[in-house]
Amino acid sequence: MHKITLIVLSAGDSSRFQTKKIPKKQWLRIGELPLWLKVAQEISSYYPFSKVLISAKECEKKYMQRYLDSFGLDFLLTTGGETRQESLKNALSQVDEEFVLVSDVARCSIPKSIFDTILLEANNYDCVVPYIPINDTIVYDKDGLEYLQREQIKIIQTPQLSKTKILKNALGNHTYTDESSAIYANGGKVGFVLGSLQSRKLTSLEDLSSLSLPPPNKKTLIGCGSDIHALKKGEGILLGGVFIPCEFKLIAHSDGDVCLHALSDAILGGIGAGDIGEWFPDNDETYKNADSAKLLEQITNFTLNVGYTIQQVDITIFAQKPKISPYKQAIEKNIAKLLGIPLFCVNVKATTTEKLGFIGRQEGILVHSNVVLTYFQWHNKTNEEEQ
Repeated sequence: MHKITLIVLSAGDSSRFQTKKIPKKQWLRIGELPLWLKVAQEISSYYPFSKVLISAKECEKKYMQRYLDSFGLDFLLTTGGETRQESLKNALSQVDEEFVLVSDVARCSIPKSIFDTILLEANNYDCVVPYIPINDTIVYDKDGLEYLQREQIKIIQTPQLSKTKILKNALGNHTYTDESSAIYANGGKVGFVLGSLQSRKLTSLEDLSSLSLPPPNKKTLIGCGSDIHALKKGEGILLGGVFIPCEFKLIAHSDGDVCLHALSDAILGGIGAGDIGEWFPDNDETYKNADSAKLLEQITNFTLNVGYTIQQVDITIFAQKPKISPYKQAIEKNIAKLLGIPLFCVNVKATTTEKLGFIGRQEGILVHSNVVLTYFQWHNKTNEEEQ
């Protein structure tokens, strides 16, 4: 039995896929599982791999680890680079086994039979590659037409099985689109096996309709967040990104927008990604006087990228002074704009504490926030495209 490491490349930005508030493709949910985890689990079940490495964007590694821990998986996360090749080289630095199988998360429905066929050729080539043939007429149009022999053209797929040392040496400082082209360019021997249409690459949202993947779970997720800031004499406060002129100022490391802080925590709570203090520590001078709207934008973008849709926001502001009611509509409009959701999905309530407690004594402001989220329903989106 060969000693093989599996590498699943999942650190891309999905630039060709991610449009119109669509998550990164590796975070689309198949049931409740993100696509990257579904692919890694599926391929890893095909063979007793020595280890499984998953390349990840640095800002997503901690969140991905929560999924691995939840399922008791010993897959290892490696830091992705700016390009596919950089991500691959980073992962390869942790590979000592004779062979390495590399696949892209975009190949999300690879049949086991393809891997079995590749494995049979392991000793015969430096790189074994699945391909699918061309059935259409192919023409090369440059300074005149040249009709190509389609029988000699192959569409290359992954996974590809390579001899580790040869692949490491082949990558060098040149740029290649896959393992086989790197190995071939450096004098290696490349062998081909028949691939599968089932292994087609997920490039655009429309591709999902032909991949027969189970739809995302329709569960509702709830996030709750609270924040308190003390008041002192000043010339005004920020709440929900709206300036309210008054005789107070909020004491805080950032701009003190207690409303957006509570909202940020609610979103993070809903997706299980920690709290605002972990993301933006108050002992980090980077966030001194930081714009809370910018911090919320980072959290919102992350939430979208990893596969969620914000459906509803409900906020309660507890303040004796200043009077919040005249500014509620402006706060709702601004929050709706910041989150990119309709105004009717945002509700802001304001109340006093009838002069009781620290709030009643005008010593501080408390905000509670609740957020409703769902997994991004890509299945509905593909149906809309078809209609």
